[in-house]
Amino acid sequence: MSESNTRVPAAATGSVRRSRDVPMLVERARDGDPRAVARLITLVESGDETVPAIAAALAPYTGRAQVVGLTGSPGVGKSTTTNELVRALRAHGHRVGVLAIDPSSPFTGGAILGDRVRMQDHATDPGVYIRSMSSRGHLGGLSAATPQAVRVLEGAGCDVVLVETVGVGQAEVEVASLADTTLVLLAPGMGDAIQAVKAGILEIADVFVVNKADRDGADATVRDIQGMIALGERGPGQWRPQVVRAVAARGEGIDDVAVAIDKHRAWLVEHDELRRRREARAAAEVEAIALGVLRARIGSLRDGTQLPALAAEVAAGATDPYAAAEALLAQLAG
Repeated sequence: MSESNTRVPAAATGSVRRSRDVPMLVERARDGDPRAVARLITLVESGDETVPAIAAALAPYTGRAQVVGLTGSPGVGKSTTTNELVRALRAHGHRVGVLAIDPSSPFTGGAILGDRVRMQDHATDPGVYIRSMSSRGHLGGLSAATPQAVRVLEGAGCDVVLVETVGVGQAEVEVASLADTTLVLLAPGMGDAIQAVKAGILEIADVFVVNKADRDGADATVRDIQGMIALGERGPGQWRPQVVRAVAARGEGIDDVAVAIDKHRAWLVEHDELRRRREARAAAEVEAIALGVLRARIGSLRDGTQLPALAAEVAAGATDPYAAAEALLAQLAG
């Protein structure tokens, strides 16, 4: 699906880049046209009015790809590891899609979208599609449009979709609700044993990757993570997170990471956990869409008379905020 390997007539290319013809775009994306894939992701990322039609057209082709999330603090080597994972997956004949989420400036709203610069090895591979996306201020390490972008890549025939988050802190765990398997990347020198037992991002890992394992302190990092895992309570048959060493910059340990992902996938299928996770993901996606619609409607109420009137009553002590909220919800339901 690499753009440089797919030749499309100039007239067709121009029409795809500007098109909002959903059936045509989906058909071309299914045929592996990277420009159609790019256009569909642009439409969902911009919140275009065609997004519901895109979701409906893609629905029959979704739910088949393996979604793998990669997350961790800035500088642990997420992009380099993603690049090497793509290489390993392509060696096994998988078509791979990559969504690399970059942070947006809180001041200008801009983003460098530089993660894909580290993945130039695959720029001419027709079996790989790489897209950088701006977080656009969305918290949690992802972009609000990431779930729909994953659907586009599934619909385009990707066997595996890798989702690389922005550099995250301890509390940004949204990727776990999107991915079938979540990789948390660590590096030596990122903290001590106390850091390892804190709540947050370390709790979401299905696989821990201790990257830059050739550095001093790697053994201590592995011991701390293994100690944290040992503290967890697990029933019979529950998944025990794997700990894998890697030096992604040299391609070392990446095959072991791929094996750990495959083991987790097999466990998910065997214990019917894959179905449960995907249903939970769908529920979260439906809820997010519904809440977005409600927020839009509440925003439109600000231009009317009821919300200002209710706010005035609350400020004057004539009613309480809960009663006002109930009245507002009744208005929305109407």
